[in-house]
This record gives sequence, structure tokens and C-alpha cells, in this order.
Amino acid sequence: MSLNPQTKFTLDLLPLAVFFAGYKWLGLYAATALLMGVTVVVIAIIYLFERKIALAPLITAIVVGIFGGLTLWFHNDTFIKIKPTLVNLTFAGILLTGCYYKKGLLKPVLGLAFDLTERGWWLLSRRWGFFFLAMAMLNELVWRNVSTDLWVDFKVFGLIGLTFVFAVLQLGFIQKHLANS
Repeated sequence: MSLNPQTKFTLDLLPLAVFFAGYKWLGLYAATALLMGVTVVVIAIIYLFERKIALAPLITAIVVGIFGGLTLWFHNDTFIKIKPTLVNLTFAGILLTGCYYKKGLLKPVLGLAFDLTERGWWLLSRRWGFFFLAMAMLNELVWRNVSTDLWVDFKVFGLIGLTFVFAVLQLGFIQKHLANS
């Protein structure tokens, strides 16, 4: 039994939504604890239905656990603020390392949704790798230069919004590199 795409999408966004609401009502440290708890619950639900966890949510959950824990242990918000940087650097590193070795590592992740040429997978992986690198740098720029209130809004709406826009902008590229075209 697997989750339908809408439920999976909702589950993917739930920790972020809970973090945002928790921050607005209870503050950063409570929001961090809620983020950690909801992330574990979401991973458990996905595993319960699909009997596997994709690499991206697993990496995110591990980084949330480590840096959320450090935030709470040391009562220092820097750790949770660098979490998006580290997640994005990890994804960039994986994808760009694959590109260095001429492997389009997005194929195992998106291969069921699209059937691209090998060159298409490599190029798409490279594009996303550089996008994640840019997002890591942008998070660093933002959290170091604005208030925590603005950073939380940026994290929740800016990073997700930019990711959505970038994904939509890739649709034409994907169309050009379909294997059956």
C-alpha cells in the first residue's frame, strides 16, 4: 500500500507548517521541538505505508534531529538556522558529485515520473545541484542579516516558493529531454 501523491505532498509539508505555527505561537525553541517530533511522525507514517524512506526526507530528518537537538541543548538558534544550509549543501554535494562521475542521480528519485535521456538526467541533476548550492548560500545570507522573524518567514515561504518556481521552470527542459521524444 502506498500513499497517494496529495497525501505524500501534505506529509512532506506538515513539519514545515507545524514549525511555522509553533514559531508564531510559542517561539523558536518550542517550534524546533515540534519540528523534530512531527518529522519523526511523518517519517514513521511514510514508512508504515510504503515500507521505505526516500533519501531526501531521510537526510532532512537526520539533519533536523541533529541540529534541532543542538538548538535545544545549547539554547542557541544558530543551529536551526543553518539546518537549511546543510540540507541544501548535502543535496548539492550528492547531485554534483554524481554529475562529476557522469551520473544523473535524480533518475532514481524521479525516474517513475519522467523518462529522460541519460544526458537529460545528468543535466537536470546538475541544474538541481547548482540550485541547491544557491539555496544554501541564500539561506546563509538571509539568516545572518535579518531578524529571526524574517528568517522564519523566508524559510517557510521563500525557500519553498523558490523551489516551486525553479521546479516549474524545469518543465520545458524536461519536455525537451524526454527519452521518447
